Amino acid sequence: MTTAQPTPTTVRETTLRYLNSAITIGALLFWGIVLFWASSPGTLSRAQYAVVFLGSILVLYILNEAVGSIEAGDDLDLLILIACASVMIVACAYLFTNFEAVYQQRQGRALEHEYHLAWLVVAVILYLTWRSYGKIFLGLVVGAILYALYGWMLPGIFGHAGIDTRYMLQVLITDLGGFFGSLTQLTATLIAPFLLYAGLLFAYGAFDLILRVAIASSKYIESGVAQTAVLASAIIGSVNGSYAANAGMTGSFTIPTMIDSGLRPRTAAAIEGTASTSGQVLPPVMGASAFVMASFLQIAYVDVIAAGLLPAAILVASIVIGVHYTSIREVGSQDLQFDDLFDNRLTRGDKLVEGIRFGIPFVVLIALLGVLQWTVATSALWTIATMIGLGIATPVLQSIYAVATGRRSATVELDDRPSPRSPRLRSVRRSRIVDSLVTELGNTVAGFRRGAIILAPIAIILAAVNGIVDLLMVTGTPSKIALMLMDISGGVLFIAAILGMLVCIVMGIGMPTVAAYVITSTLVAPAFVNDFGVPELAAHYMVFYAAVMAGVTPPVAIAVVVAAGIAESNFWETCATAMTIAAPLFVLPLSFIYHPELVSTALGLQSLITAGAVLLGAVTIIYGLNYPFYFDRQYTIPIRFGLFWLGAFIMVYPALFAQVAGIAVFALVFIAEKYLSDSWTVPVGSELTR
Repeated sequence: MTTAQPTPTTVRETTLRYLNSAITIGALLFWGIVLFWASSPGTLSRAQYAVVFLGSILVLYILNEAVGSIEAGDDLDLLILIACASVMIVACAYLFTNFEAVYQQRQGRALEHEYHLAWLVVAVILYLTWRSYGKIFLGLVVGAILYALYGWMLPGIFGHAGIDTRYMLQVLITDLGGFFGSLTQLTATLIAPFLLYAGLLFAYGAFDLILRVAIASSKYIESGVAQTAVLASAIIGSVNGSYAANAGMTGSFTIPTMIDSGLRPRTAAAIEGTASTSGQVLPPVMGASAFVMASFLQIAYVDVIAAGLLPAAILVASIVIGVHYTSIREVGSQDLQFDDLFDNRLTRGDKLVEGIRFGIPFVVLIALLGVLQWTVATSALWTIATMIGLGIATPVLQSIYAVATGRRSATVELDDRPSPRSPRLRSVRRSRIVDSLVTELGNTVAGFRRGAIILAPIAIILAAVNGIVDLLMVTGTPSKIALMLMDISGGVLFIAAILGMLVCIVMGIGMPTVAAYVITSTLVAPAFVNDFGVPELAAHYMVFYAAVMAGVTPPVAIAVVVAAGIAESNFWETCATAMTIAAPLFVLPLSFIYHPELVSTALGLQSLITAGAVLLGAVTIIYGLNYPFYFDRQYTIPIRFGLFWLGAFIMVYPALFAQVAGIAVFALVFIAEKYLSDSWTVPVGSELTR
């Protein structure tokens, strides 16, 4: 009697099932380590904990990527991933078990086999960097390594003596700086818990609720459908830390909806790209950059958030107004049907309960950080605990209430959902209350897994950036950039600020928010602080906002690329539309230089007055570039050009009297336009037309 041999399909399915189970179990163990360290930070030193953290999250990332390789039948890719996982397991296990010898006794030197192991780790990091972020960022990392090794070949100010390969490996690996350095430690201790919180929010349906609220708002404003994209993308983007990922995630929903409402594909893609980019600067997470900024400046995390409130308010108001003016020219019917977008409707009571379910953990976070002044790690730990407690308990209590009041049957059908194979367990699961409990426990596990998947690319990019920064610091690059800015600008702050912004935008191309901020804050911000006397917070917020704008700046404009791909629109036309919507945001970083009170940790009357003036300047730019003037082209172009520069003047000029005068000019133009468009009859030829 012959035994049936398993088919390749059966083997692949079995492998995938076991691999997915391994990822889930690994994610639970990984978060167990993270939360244990957050509750008992003295157990391991930060450097030793960073070794465990980076090794664990990279192995999880590799396992998750292996799922795709198996599904695609790409055996070569799978073998490379297995090799990468093996290297990281061996290397991190070696560094962890020999921590005292490597980190303390042999700091500045290493054994021969440790250098060989370091080369393998560098190769893995480069490969995973390419896999996560493509050729552009890989080129940046490789370029930094080559620059450190062969800087003697460069002429001029950026030339240096060069370093040997062993010293390079010490900087990157064996001294536990570089890839295992301060940014990786910061990710492990502060950023990781918040990304677990984000994973739980996704799993419990918080972002589904955000989309529902956003769609509901479309009934009350003419540009409501477009504003849905702004609200959803901004909120979600502030958490996930990548405008490209955010544009892909929310854009897959918002862009088709906007197109269905009458917007042209390029307009819909431009709105999504702009909203995804601008969301990266919103407190309290700021795409994870808030934690890094607090660490760099050695100030309280709450102070960083307080300093970012007024700029964020200006940014959001600018985007909302810009999107309104852009979309009202095209939008048609916006009678959105919830049944087409969601499986079920929520009653007003359901929305209230969901709001409480997700609102209380956020209130706990703000209270612990802002009122009680607890540490970020402890606050995040209690926020996560509150989120898990309410995430599980709320639906269970709702089920108990529904059964007790007779609103719903006490039993549910399990035919269309995963359930235990045992008849006895299936019988227990048929209870609505038990089913709710099991479902939310499953969602919690899914949230832990999703949190790890969200975290992994950020951990990779920050490890790579830490290596870049350490190499550039060894070569003295920050001081060289400061000398360059001083030399080209002739010591004129305005010219230096323009040049600095351009450098930040270039450095931010293709990078997630926090990575762009780290590089620009290391290389550019010190020049403004040390050579021009700009306050530290103002300089850091300037480079942060400027770097983020790379998301909508051609020729790369990653957020626009993703959004245009979804909308199937022309990239350059989409970029042009996005830049007209986001135009004030290219001027806003200069406002921080000339109006540092905008990013003050103490919000006072002067800060509010300045913010109001800068906002009106932003509105002037938006009105000039986006308002559908009812004039002939020969009049419209000069008006748009003049209003742009008037708005830029209002936003940047440091004297309040001059700002008020500029605002008065804008008010006159605004009133005159309304009078002319409402009162003049339709002329002929090249004259004004309504």
